Amino acid sequence: MADYLEEIPPHKFFTIKSANEWMAEAKMLPPQKKLIGTLFFENETSILFGETNSGKSIAAVQFADCISRGKAFGHLENTAGPQVVVYFDFELTQRQFSIRYTDETGCEYVWSNNFNRVEIDPDADYPEGDYCQYICDEIEQVMLKAGAKVGIIDNITFLNDELEKSKGALPLMKQLKIIKRRHDFSFLILAHTPKRNASRPLTKNDLHGSMMIMNFVDSAFAIGNSRQGPNVRYIKQIKARNSAIDYGRDSVLVCHIEKPTNFLRFTIVGTSRETEHLETDNPMAREELLETIKTLYSDGESHREIASEVGVSHTTVGRIVREMISKGELKKRGNGTHRHVAKSPHVPSVPSEPYEDEELE
Repeated sequence: MADYLEEIPPHKFFTIKSANEWMAEAKMLPPQKKLIGTLFFENETSILFGETNSGKSIAAVQFADCISRGKAFGHLENTAGPQVVVYFDFELTQRQFSIRYTDETGCEYVWSNNFNRVEIDPDADYPEGDYCQYICDEIEQVMLKAGAKVGIIDNITFLNDELEKSKGALPLMKQLKIIKRRHDFSFLILAHTPKRNASRPLTKNDLHGSMMIMNFVDSAFAIGNSRQGPNVRYIKQIKARNSAIDYGRDSVLVCHIEKPTNFLRFTIVGTSRETEHLETDNPMAREELLETIKTLYSDGESHREIASEVGVSHTTVGRIVREMISKGELKKRGNGTHRHVAKSPHVPSVPSEPYEDEELE
């Protein structure tokens, strides 16, 4: 350290070192490993937000399962290996959670022993005074007792009903950050967004108390509903400090919510532009849409030409045409030649039959 800095007495609040010393110490630190690709790293406080029924809890439980087993989420790699995880579930009851991970024959999903789930004991005495501080202390103690380094909190609104106001978010985020730094924890925190205009892209402003929360987290990503179908979602990165943003507006992760066996899950099917999932300001009524597609298809226009006219993706046009042909509502035409049109970004097809869950949250 420079001589003039050696003369400065130690300070109780700030830690002062030369920039070279900070850099030298940083070289000695172990690299931050990926828990869920570039969405969520070790030793981060990350926030996942979205509207009610967007599937945040479905994704978060799947993240917890992947982290507990040390496996990837789709193509999003895990370089940290198996980790002990504590999932603080303030949303689902024990029965609701069990239903999601049991098939029609009663066969239950078998979790890793690294996966721990926490509910609040309904018979517990609620403390007087600073409830938020009390819960944060309990979170810290539970994670230490479980030997966990990763905590997922579903969701933050339960911890502080003043979260919608920036002043309510500040003490909560401060306390969680202190706990994280004290023990090298990693926190993924779920949060709701208010009802929003489905024609507008997701931004940090869609998060309650956005300014305060964004200042205190290392990364943030959101789940958006898609016009492509009731079971289609997209994941968009909003903030990243430890990597570049890989899944921004031009390459959001496109997912289908599925339950092929006994595990309700997100399945990544590709990437696309966010605009492919947003509603138009004046969406065409479905009856009018179907009739227009039927007419244009019968007139010989290609799927891409039809898509350009009606304002949906060409893959959606293709799905609708196939459905109408299968129902006998439209006659399949030959393989005639159509005039060339420029290629548009690929958007995965949408399942025609959505999975019916009592609530997607």
